[in-house]
Amino acid sequence: MACQGKNSWPELVGTNGDFAASVIERENPRVDAVVIRAGIPVIGDFRCDRVRVRVDGNRVVVEVPSIG
Repeated sequence: MACQGKNSWPELVGTNGDFAASVIERENPRVDAVVIRAGIPVIGDFRCDRVRVRVDGNRVVVEVPSIG
């Protein structure tokens, strides 16, 4: 499935999750960025309008945020 706009943000790994979410939504207004704790189970459905920002206990991004 091809989603519109920027779809991956490797440059945000290591930054604050809330900051990363704001950058993602600014760079691709078609998505909602959701900050979640890494390791928490999520529904595996693919959506072009969602980016999961996975953070550690200090709210630092630990995985490349991407559409899905």
